[in-house]
Amino acid sequence: MAKIFVTGADGVERAIEAEDGGNLMEALRDNGFEELAALCGGCCACATCHIYVDPDWMAQVGTPTGDEDDLLDSSDARAANSRLSCQIPVGPEIEGMRVTIAPMD
Repeated sequence: MAKIFVTGADGVERAIEAEDGGNLMEALRDNGFEELAALCGGCCACATCHIYVDPDWMAQVGTPTGDEDDLLDSSDARAANSRLSCQIPVGPEIEGMRVTIAPMD
């Protein structure tokens, strides 16, 4: 389990526990962040699980590539620290990471 700090649409930060082996989108959805639509269910076919990764964690999770990069380009809310949460695997390496759910386009 990894503890992750998530700021939701309401601006409030909450700590959640994420199950190792899944992805961050599943953990966010399972912990009640309803503003994260995740319409494609984690198939990297939409950008509705868009988050901002704390800049201190970007080196750890890397930058988007391929389909993820293309999907993020379709978002008016894209930033340098944007990622799709379905593309971030959960494991001990993201223990303590901070993310913010991006606004819906």
